[in-house]
Amino acid sequence: MQKGMHTHRERCVRAVQSKDARFDGWFFTAVLTTRIYCRPSCPVVPPKPENMTFYPSAAACQQAGFRACKRCRPDTSPGSPEWNQRADAVARAMRLIADGVVDREGVPGLAARLGYSTRQIERQLLAELGAGPLALARAQRAQTARLLIETTALPMAEIAFAAGFSSIRTFNDTVREVFALSPSGLRTRAPGRPGATESGRLPSTPGTPGVLSLRLPFRAPLNPDNLFGHLAATAVPGVEEWRDGAYRRTLRLPYGHGIAALTPKPDHIACRLTLGDLRDLPVAISRCRRMLDLDADPVAIDDQLRTDPFLAPLVDKAPGRRVPRTVDEGEFALRAVLGQQVSTAAARTHAGRLAAVHGEPVDDPEGGLTHLFPAPEALAALDPESLAMPRTRRTTLLNLVRQLADGTLHLGVESDWEETRARLLALPGFGPWTVDVIAMRALGDPDAFLPTDLGIRRAAQELGLPSTPAALTARAAAWRPWRAYAVQYLWATDSHPINFLPV
Repeated sequence: MQKGMHTHRERCVRAVQSKDARFDGWFFTAVLTTRIYCRPSCPVVPPKPENMTFYPSAAACQQAGFRACKRCRPDTSPGSPEWNQRADAVARAMRLIADGVVDREGVPGLAARLGYSTRQIERQLLAELGAGPLALARAQRAQTARLLIETTALPMAEIAFAAGFSSIRTFNDTVREVFALSPSGLRTRAPGRPGATESGRLPSTPGTPGVLSLRLPFRAPLNPDNLFGHLAATAVPGVEEWRDGAYRRTLRLPYGHGIAALTPKPDHIACRLTLGDLRDLPVAISRCRRMLDLDADPVAIDDQLRTDPFLAPLVDKAPGRRVPRTVDEGEFALRAVLGQQVSTAAARTHAGRLAAVHGEPVDDPEGGLTHLFPAPEALAALDPESLAMPRTRRTTLLNLVRQLADGTLHLGVESDWEETRARLLALPGFGPWTVDVIAMRALGDPDAFLPTDLGIRRAAQELGLPSTPAALTARAAAWRPWRAYAVQYLWATDSHPINFLPV
């Protein structure tokens, strides 16, 4: 699969005719006769090829006057893998839109974060996606509204507000235009209407936390072992935990805080969100998806890695490994420094102490979470003597804290990977391992590689691959642009707890 998939008409037609779910999210099929748009795997009888036209986004379909199919629900497809495997302006803009920046800061805020004019950003998005930032954000609001309408008993006025609409009228008009049903009509058609059970029900009392249960789709296969194993084994006490088959953690969100509970299922990730402010719903979903790398294209990744005869048996044994990422880039960078040259248990202990003393307390009636991980601003006045670690690492940590707190260094979904790498390498105490693990797990670079990592070198030696950093890097050129996924397969040769789903 490749950039601009929707322009390859013959491939798109074949994907639709074979109902290939691997292509969901890569492109959308609009049917000229019915004025409906679908995902490629739609279960209905495929339309005639001459009646198909293809678009790169749901927003482009909606802008062209097509409404969402009621059978395949194309607005709930996994996101396009392109936005998490590229670092150009369009990909970074899409990550920011998914993070709710247009709703909170408008198009000027989006452009400012990317260092472009609003006109440049609008032109680039229109050229590649067939829709501008406002239309893309509107499509996301419509998806959020649908989710709340179908899975909660909230009044429509509260749903409109939570989904980011400026007025009830705009909310009603958008829902009718996108789904060809009124909001009340959507709720009536929804399977398992709320109220019968507690699952998926949100209290509508203002100011009280809301609880929402939903399914996060992904492209198969997905191997949960290293994904959830890594998150659970490195969990910061009070901030993260593994409980009753779910990875749970606190979330710092634009309008408040939340708690996410994520449980691997064969065909989806069960997600239970507790939110202090419902406006944070789309951001919370986006960050959970990003942390679990759910928009990856595992077939394309694994096919590339299988071309190496040393990696092929690892891929065939457990295909679909994902890169465990983060919900907060700055938090992960601080934790990477805390974990320099110490065991996983020691890193957890250091991070847990910081969270207990400097993190914001949270209530968690359903588990044992107690704090948000402290923001850099909360650590700015940290006493170096309170840190039980070598002086050089204290200096590295406090320097990073200061730069994050005063905005000298910014880590976010919009970060340019190479530019941020260079800025991190310029900081005292930051070597290639620390920078590349941040690039891989915080910035989301799918090609980040860790040739100096002890586990990687040990795995390479056992497999018969070159084990010196320079020689291994040269060999890994054939794995590009998916070296971060090769890291997961190499790590998985070890018996470390990060490689096993907790019991």
